[in-house]
Amino acid sequence: MSGFPHPSPALITIAADSARERGVQRGQAARDALSSAWQVYADLFAAGGIGAERVEHEALASLAAVRQWIPDLAAEIDGTAAGAGLPVWQTAALNARTEILSLAKGRLPGECSTVISTIPGRVFSAQTWDWHEELAAAWHLQSVAHPGGRFVGMTEYGILGKIGVNSFGVGVHLNVLGHREDTPGAVPVHVAAAAVLYSARTLDEAVDLLTSAPVTTSSCISVVTQQGARMVELSPAGAQVVGGSGNYLLHTNHFLSSVPAAGERTELYQPDSDQRMDLLRRRSGGHFDPVTTADLVPYLCSNPGDGADLCCVPAAGARFGDRWRTLATALIEPEAAQLRVSPGAPTEAGPGTWRVLSAFA
Repeated sequence: MSGFPHPSPALITIAADSARERGVQRGQAARDALSSAWQVYADLFAAGGIGAERVEHEALASLAAVRQWIPDLAAEIDGTAAGAGLPVWQTAALNARTEILSLAKGRLPGECSTVISTIPGRVFSAQTWDWHEELAAAWHLQSVAHPGGRFVGMTEYGILGKIGVNSFGVGVHLNVLGHREDTPGAVPVHVAAAAVLYSARTLDEAVDLLTSAPVTTSSCISVVTQQGARMVELSPAGAQVVGGSGNYLLHTNHFLSSVPAAGERTELYQPDSDQRMDLLRRRSGGHFDPVTTADLVPYLCSNPGDGADLCCVPAAGARFGDRWRTLATALIEPEAAQLRVSPGAPTEAGPGTWRVLSAFA
């Protein structure tokens, strides 16, 4: 246990036929928290040497790209701003925070490790979410009902989607990557993840949607369904689909596909990402026979001497912008359309820490 006081995440329930109204509900439900989260991000952008005018420009360019791709998602971002009483460029910047932060000077953290069981009849997944300690209270759970179905998930205030599963049993995980040609101004990866949760009914539909998304900043969105799983690596070099021949799929924060790997910004996440992947491969390459999602949790635990930090804790004396911490652990069971989330690292999870959401409810 780290002793860090992880806040219990709020659950925001959204239900409306109109995309804009869903956004208004999102903004109204989180007005104060969303404003606070924006201020932390504004400070992070500034600490990375990204001026406010550049942030606004890239946020609005990103929103325009979303509006051209899937207008309803842009309308929801518009509505979020209206409901929260914020300028629309600020909610657009939150959704595009990964893309805008790709402009930051200096080193980014190693963040997020994903393990997926692809054993027939036992397809489920788990991941850690590592991010800035200052944003430990800036995320929430969500249940979103719309004319096409329902999804549940965890996300940050103001951001449409991140990790979750929909009522068709299609789930998504997210791992940030880095490429030398990354640039903001296109569809954000968080919005691409939300698009899958809103509309994909099958593994193929999800993969087709992601591979056609106009994304220019790198991330891996892993899709998990009862029928199987795929990892879609998005980058300026084009989308690449990663499958698996064994009983599992693993991802950290470096490319597994050779084409984007040739342009990887290795200074961002290495050697940490390789070390985490090596540890996961050693563990999974032995006796890998999980029966439930909970059986995946030990694979993501790390302690001193393991050779990799799957559980992230800030270094003593770390300054603002460098205080990385595992903020949540998430499990997806697509057959039950169920998401389980525990605040903090998997080493901090226990019987009383898990929140369970079902997209069937």
